[in-house]
Amino acid sequence: MKGSELRRAFLDFFRAEGHVIFPSSSLVPNDPTLLFTSAGMVQFKDIFWGRIIPAYTRVVTCQECFRTTDLEKVGKTPHHHTFFEMLGNFSFGDYFKEGAIKLAWRFLTEELSLPKERLWVSVYEEDEEAHAIWRDVIGIPEEKIVRLGKDQNWWGPIGISGPCGPDTEIYWDWGDPPCGLNCKPSCECGRFSEIWNLVFMQYEAQPDGTLKELSRKGVDTGIGLERLAAVLQNVRSNFEIDLFQPICEKIEELASSPITDYVSRNIVADHIRAIAALIADGVMPDSKTSRGSVLRKIFIRTFRAAEKLGITPDKLIHLVDPVIETIGSAYTEIAASRYLIELVIKREAGVYRRRFETLSRLLKQLPEGIEAISGDTMFFWYDTHGIPLDLIVSVAQERGLKLDWNGFSERLEEQRARSRKQESNSKRKSQSYE
Repeated sequence: MKGSELRRAFLDFFRAEGHVIFPSSSLVPNDPTLLFTSAGMVQFKDIFWGRIIPAYTRVVTCQECFRTTDLEKVGKTPHHHTFFEMLGNFSFGDYFKEGAIKLAWRFLTEELSLPKERLWVSVYEEDEEAHAIWRDVIGIPEEKIVRLGKDQNWWGPIGISGPCGPDTEIYWDWGDPPCGLNCKPSCECGRFSEIWNLVFMQYEAQPDGTLKELSRKGVDTGIGLERLAAVLQNVRSNFEIDLFQPICEKIEELASSPITDYVSRNIVADHIRAIAALIADGVMPDSKTSRGSVLRKIFIRTFRAAEKLGITPDKLIHLVDPVIETIGSAYTEIAASRYLIELVIKREAGVYRRRFETLSRLLKQLPEGIEAISGDTMFFWYDTHGIPLDLIVSVAQERGLKLDWNGFSERLEEQRARSRKQESNSKRKSQSYE
C-alpha cells in the first residue's frame, strides 16, 4: 500500500465510523506557547484543556508535523524525522478506552489486514482497565501485553498542570530479534516498531501533583504515517518507502559518486521535506526569530550532509520536484510555493557558501596543534563575522576540536548586559528631553 493510499484509507475508515475529517493545520500554530505544530492534537489543544466546547465529538486528521527533539538521531535511525505526517483520531467526550482500542484494532487487522500474531501492545503499568480490554475484549495473549512506566506510557501534562493520562501503544514485530528471544517492546534492538499511540486524556494534573478525574474524558491517537507505511511495504527503513524513494533517488543522481554514506543521504532526504513544508507555511530562515533560527539550523545541517555526498548546496533546488511529487497533493501549499522554496534554497546556499569561506579562513588563523576553540574566539566569529553557532559546531566536530561553551556564554552575557545598560541610558536621555 502506497503512502497516499494509507492516508486515504485511514481518513475514510474513521469517517465511516462517524468522525469528521479536519484538514491539517499549519506547521506554525496559532499558539504563542508553541514554536511548531508537533502533533495532531495541537489544533485541538483548547478542547482538551476545556477552554472551548467542541463542534464535533469525533474527529480524524492527517497532520503535517515538525519536531527537532530527536534531531541528532535523524538519518542515523530508520524512523526518526523532523518533518512527518501523523494520522490521528480524536474523541472529545465520546468513546474512551474500549472504543479507541477496538477501532485501532479493527483498522489494523481488518482494514489493513495486518496479521494479529505480529502485533504487541504496551500499557501504563497501573492502567488495569486498558490491560483488561486488550486481554479480555481484543484477545491478545497476556505475554504480548507489556506494562511500562510513566516515562514511556504516560502523556502530559504540559507544564505543572493540565490534561494528562495513560497511553497504550501498538507495536509491529519484525521478528529475528538481534538481542535474544526474550526481547519485548521498549527494547532498542530494532525488532519492534511502534506504530500507534493511543492517549487517554483521563486526568487534570493539579499544581500540587495530584490528579483530578476529568468530567469530559478524551482520546488523542497518533500514527506515524511513514512508520506504518514501512510495515505495509515490508521495508525496515522509512527512507525506503515510496514517499522517500523519489527524493533519495534524486540525491543519488546528484551525488558525485555512488553513495555509501546513507546517514548523510537520509539527513538530506528528511530535511529537504522539512525545508519545503516550513517555507510553504511562511517560515523564513534567519537568526532573529526562534522559528527562523531553527530553519536556518536545518539548512546548515542539510548543506553539510549534502557536501559529504559531493553535492553543492545550490543543487538542492533539484530536490523540490520530488518533494512535491510525493507529498504535494496532500499539502497543496507546498506545490503552490515551488518558486519561493527554490528561491530561498538558492539564497541560503549563497549565504552558507560565504560564511563557510569566512569560517575556513578564520580556522587557518588558529595556532597549529590547537585542540579547543576558546569562548572568546567563538564569540568573535559569531558576533563580528556572523558565523552561525551550528556551523561552528559542525565544523569543529568534523575537525575534532572542542568548544569552550562556558567562555562563550560569559562573553554573550557580557554583551547582553552592555546592551541593556545602553538601552537604559538611552531611555533616561530621552525622558530628560521631554
